[in-house]
Amino acid sequence: MSMKGYDSRSTQSGFTLIELMVVVVILGILAALIVPRIMDRPDQARQVQVQIQIENFSTALKLYKADNKVYPSTEQGLAALVASPAGETTLKNYPKNGYLEKKSVPKDPWGNNYIYLCPGIYDDFDILSYGADGVQGGENANKDITSWEVDE
Repeated sequence: MSMKGYDSRSTQSGFTLIELMVVVVILGILAALIVPRIMDRPDQARQVQVQIQIENFSTALKLYKADNKVYPSTEQGLAALVASPAGETTLKNYPKNGYLEKKSVPKDPWGNNYIYLCPGIYDDFDILSYGADGVQGGENANKDITSWEVDE
């Protein structure tokens, strides 16, 4: 048996501990840069969903006023877009299926009710969501989203 060409110092394939550590550090740095950007996207998507819903409410409220000459009162709320307010006999043009496709007023993406004021402070009516925390004020995901800012 000839061992010709065999070197006892032959190189072994594989990674050294230092090479593996460098890869782990690089992956850690990339994760630290990328993950926060990805994690912010769900909150941005929820905020856009609120803006779209506020625009839908605004359109439905304008149709309500076109048909009935008035906006629903604060007490009647957005529920007046789903079913004719109880005791209202002056709403002769109220459509059979209401003004929203769904048979209920949706909550904001964080599960909170939208706030509706009529007359509004900033416009004929105001609609707002207090964001993720459900309380007035805040930044980022907790930022209030309002009808008077959506229309801008």
